[in-house]
Amino acid sequence: MKLVVGLGNPGPKYAGTRHNAGFAVIFEMARRWNTEGKQDPRFNAMVAEARVGSDKVLLVQPLTFMNLSGRTVQSMVNFYKIAPEDIIVVSDDADLPVGSVRIRKKGSAGGQKGLQNIIEMLGTAEIPRVRLGVGSRPPQWDMADWVLSKVTPEEREDFDRSVTQAADAIELAIRRNDFDLAMNRFNTPRPQRVQAEPGA
Repeated sequence: MKLVVGLGNPGPKYAGTRHNAGFAVIFEMARRWNTEGKQDPRFNAMVAEARVGSDKVLLVQPLTFMNLSGRTVQSMVNFYKIAPEDIIVVSDDADLPVGSVRIRKKGSAGGQKGLQNIIEMLGTAEIPRVRLGVGSRPPQWDMADWVLSKVTPEEREDFDRSVTQAADAIELAIRRNDFDLAMNRFNTPRPQRVQAEPGA
């Protein structure tokens, strides 16, 4: 069994925000695999089931709010007896440009509080993760306000492309049972162009 956990905040207030990049990838994967999430009170999450090759895959959106995402993940790991290497966490990353995708098998949370909570709850940083760039915080912005801001129309094409690439990478990793292959194929180079600040 594989667990794909998209991080975000629940509710319409947060739809379309940078912090909900993980949710966007889960929606895309559920669409592709023709499955639909249902609220599971055991885990305080929206959970969709799919069969990919010989693997059962659970697509998960924690409803705990971002900073407590580890509660959902830990409860599912304990219930299903899932190893850390069979989890893929999908999150936003404000250190990466919009449109970029970074895939790693382990490492620090890099300031992403949802991922940090998962690492703390599971007691290991050896958790595969896919990070989508949401752009660096402009100097006049508070970080919390920045990640909770909406993706702008000018950024939408790049952002949507990164969602597609992240979903492609996860699907490849699961179908081929090869996360290294997904890393080699889908880690995108850093764009050289300078991003315009919102309102500039």
